[in-house]
Formats: sequence, C-alpha cells, structure tokens
Amino acid sequence: MATPFDQHIQYTLEDDRVVLRPLTITDDEFLLPFALNEPETWQYSHLSAAGVDGLSNYISTALKARATGTEYPFIVYDKQTNKYAGSTRFYDIQVQSHTLQLGYTWYGKDFRGTGLNKHCKFLLLQLAFEELGMERVEFRADARNERSIAAMKSIGCTVEGILRQNVPLRDGGRRDSIILSILKSEWKDGVKERLKGKLSPL
Repeated sequence: MATPFDQHIQYTLEDDRVVLRPLTITDDEFLLPFALNEPETWQYSHLSAAGVDGLSNYISTALKARATGTEYPFIVYDKQTNKYAGSTRFYDIQVQSHTLQLGYTWYGKDFRGTGLNKHCKFLLLQLAFEELGMERVEFRADARNERSIAAMKSIGCTVEGILRQNVPLRDGGRRDSIILSILKSEWKDGVKERLKGKLSPL
C-alpha cells in the first residue's frame, strides 16, 4: 500500500524566499563549507555534520532513513542570497498514527535570525497538515538550546514537557529534551495565519 513517503514521491516546497528540495548524496558540495567552517552549528545535536566525514555520515544516514520511509530530509536554498543555507527534515514518521517530528534543522550562521526559518517552517507545516494528513507535528530540542526553543515558540509551538536524560551526548553524559508540538486543529484555528503574518518579504 502506497504512503505519502514512498521513495518515488518527491516533495519540493517553494515560496518567494526559500526552496526546500529533497536532500541527495551529491549535496555535500553545497553543505561542506558549513561542515568545515562552522562546527559549532551542531553543538546541541546528537548527530553532528562537522568535518568531511561528519557531513558524509550525516547525509548517508538521512538518506538511508528516507529509504525506509521513516524520515524525509530536505536541503534549504535561500533565494534572497542565492545560496544554500542548511538542512531540515521530517523524522519519526508514523503514517498510521498521522504524526511526525520536524527537526534536524540547522542553518549557517549568516542565515540565522534572517526570517528564513519561519518560511521553511510555514511550508513544512502546510505540507504536513494540508497534504500529508498529519494530525500532530512534534518538535524536540536540547533543553539548554535557548535559541532553538525560542524559534519553535515563535512559530506557534506549545511546550508539552521535558524528557529527562533521554539522549546520550557525543562527549559523554545525557541530555534533557524539551518537547513541543502543533496540532492540526491549532494550525487551522490560528497558528497558520499568525505564522503567515510573520513571514518576511523579499
């Protein structure tokens, strides 16, 4: 039985600011400058794309997960600067339960705080709720990552709580993860329009 995330289905999202297209194995050439020059990008991530090997592993891991239908990774292109900006993905996709998580989101330092993220999130949430039939989109972050948490709250996420020490850290120890979400009913009842009103024009 076909699902919205079968291998042959390609989702490309676009508005006046951004293009999100499926990540491919050859996209390492576009993301390598971040991997080499901005390793702090993955400070709070349990999967780092820093360095040549780190980026290669990051992309191959994402594509293997896409092949199983559990993840759908995108590369992000900023039309304002005509440059690739980073990556994001759907993951923990549960078609039968109509839920997924939106995360593994990162952008190069020159693209943070520019409004790009809100455009990406609007397109991804619109796809999830209005085309893919999702009832719930969940977000997670390291509970110490104040920038990421603020960004999620700004797009309309509701904080649900903390998972204590649920993820091992690369340098040892374990992290607490904050859980946030948006429901389809919330998207329809105001989150969509409020987020749309925050989108920055070109």
